[in-house]
Amino acid sequence: MSSAAPARLYLASASPRRRELLGQIGVAHEVLRVPAPPGEDEPQLPGESAADYVLRTARDKAERGVAFLAASSLAPLPLLAADTTVILDGAVLGKPADRADAARILGALSGREHEVRTAVVLAHAGRISEALSVTTVRMRALDGGDIARYCDSGEPFGKAGAYGIQGLGGAFIAHIAGSYTGVMGLPVFETAALLREAGIVIP
Repeated sequence: MSSAAPARLYLASASPRRRELLGQIGVAHEVLRVPAPPGEDEPQLPGESAADYVLRTARDKAERGVAFLAASSLAPLPLLAADTTVILDGAVLGKPADRADAARILGALSGREHEVRTAVVLAHAGRISEALSVTTVRMRALDGGDIARYCDSGEPFGKAGAYGIQGLGGAFIAHIAGSYTGVMGLPVFETAALLREAGIVIP
């Protein structure tokens, strides 16, 4: 639980960053540990754009969460799911498989602009609502030493695009246009709007 107040929704994500951001806007919640599909990242479908991919994967998370709730004896609360995708030249850069993959991804992002899209999906009262945050991020040029030290920190692993803007990776980010919290993994403006539209009162 994020606070002593009764949970007002389930968060279908184990991400500590998403929990922190929900807590930041005063939303009491409970993590719903929904079984993930096989593999670290869901693959893009043939012909699917990177923009469509992030919306589909967030919807899939929400739908798996709803099915999990229906099969359980848990209280029927609204369910929130999100997915974050880093896009470079129209291609999805997922979570690095290993150190070499992390170095490859960081090298590709070095000195360039990329896009971070986070889709947020709310399942409530039999309805699915969604919102999308799109942010342009420019990373400074990185040399081999920068990349090696960052990989040594362990921070790139488990993160889309092999960096965390809220951690050591923030020192690499020269400029963003859009939502900082969206790059972290849960855009608080769009999330709050979804909750209000569904009649879920937040401070």
